[in-house]
Amino acid sequence: MSTAVTHDIRVSVLSHFEAGQSAPNEGRFLFSYRITIANRGQRTVQLLHRHWFIADSLAPLKEVQGPGVVGAVPILGPGEQFTYTSFCELRSSMGRMHGLYGMRNLDDGRHFEVVIPSFELHYPYAAN
Repeated sequence: MSTAVTHDIRVSVLSHFEAGQSAPNEGRFLFSYRITIANRGQRTVQLLHRHWFIADSLAPLKEVQGPGVVGAVPILGPGEQFTYTSFCELRSSMGRMHGLYGMRNLDDGRHFEVVIPSFELHYPYAAN
């Protein structure tokens, strides 16, 4: 599990190879990742957008940006957390993802960024 804390927001990520939905012989490797965003601070915050950097060993670096996550713009009060699962498809058996969440402090309106820690996407049968 990869974890980072930025501005009292803890982001933890756990990735998993989805064998049943992948076709390695065709260059299709599907990975799921579960992210938990926990507000460890004293202010209420809202996740507004995401910015991903996706590295695939057989493709150029890809950037993905958009509003919220999985159709939601969650609001997290002090001590609250939000967990979601999403997916990434690679052409190769090895990759990596990292990124940023754009957040807003609802108490004072200030915007800030939170680091999404780097995590590995590995086809388990290719590891030594």
